[in-house]
Amino acid sequence: MAEKTRTIVGMGILTAIVIVLQAMAIAIRFGTFSITLVLIPIVVGAALYGKLAGAWLGLVFGIVVLCTDAGAFLAISVPGTIVTCILKGVLAGFFAGVIYKLLENKNKWLAVISAAIVCPIVNTGVFLLGCSVFFLDTIKEWGQGEGFNSVATYMIVGFVGLNFLVEMVINIVLSSAIVRLLKVIKR
Repeated sequence: MAEKTRTIVGMGILTAIVIVLQAMAIAIRFGTFSITLVLIPIVVGAALYGKLAGAWLGLVFGIVVLCTDAGAFLAISVPGTIVTCILKGVLAGFFAGVIYKLLENKNKWLAVISAAIVCPIVNTGVFLLGCSVFFLDTIKEWGQGEGFNSVATYMIVGFVGLNFLVEMVINIVLSSAIVRLLKVIKR
């Protein structure tokens, strides 16, 4: 029973951290989009509590993005924005948990680093896919307005380039450190 209570408390704390970090992310901008630290608690939750916990934390992330930082996309397509925001978070958390579980018995350090890499890749990949499916014409116009000849180049450089790299590096370093620390404390 103590383990179940610990899991509920841990997930409650991680859920609150996801909400606060994503709400604060609006203020941290590099380029078009904000840098988010919210992938860290998603990876931590996926590593400590499994893929469904990662998916839950990703869902919370997606909902907070919808409520705080999706205005430009909501004006173009409400259903497209909802699908993109929810799917990118849920799948990022879920696959971080899957990768962690697959590698955990071989090497816990490799497992958490791999989960910390997979999470932003899935998050960004689903975002780019959603942009291509639901918002391509508008994004093409935005890119041309910024002087880009290719919509693909604009999406990679203008939307996700620096943001993705910063998020990935921060996620790898902090998620790994936090998971290792919590696993040591948990013993």
